[in-house]
Amino acid sequence: MKEYELAGIETIARGVCTVGGRLLLCRAKGGATTYLPGGHIEFGETGREALVREMAEETGVTARTGRFLGVVENRFIQHGRPHAEINLVYSMEIDASPEDVRAREDWIEFEWRALDDLAAAHILPEAFNALARNPEATFEP
Repeated sequence: MKEYELAGIETIARGVCTVGGRLLLCRAKGGATTYLPGGHIEFGETGREALVREMAEETGVTARTGRFLGVVENRFIQHGRPHAEINLVYSMEIDASPEDVRAREDWIEFEWRALDDLAAAHILPEAFNALARNPEATFEP
């Protein structure tokens, strides 16, 4: 079990990547909800480094982080237990065409969702729905 799992609080770097009015999202295969791509920040790395590393691991695509967009805190029940995450959010660009973004891990999948259809993606945390109104939204706890 990872140290962050023992604490029940995860620190995650997430990227906002829009191309042609569409937002890159990730989901667990068969899952009903989506989330911004990214992943856990490992000890000794920055949020920016974690986001670039996670994108390379999960898609094989080179990503570049841009502006820091803020922090989104989230509390929820997972597997019957209280859980929390702190999301560090960055703008992100990728060095690939949208069609080339494919999962390299068998438990996730990626999709490009039109910003005007973001509500249908059931994005979590719900604060990220602000991107439908403003793809350059910033986030404050």
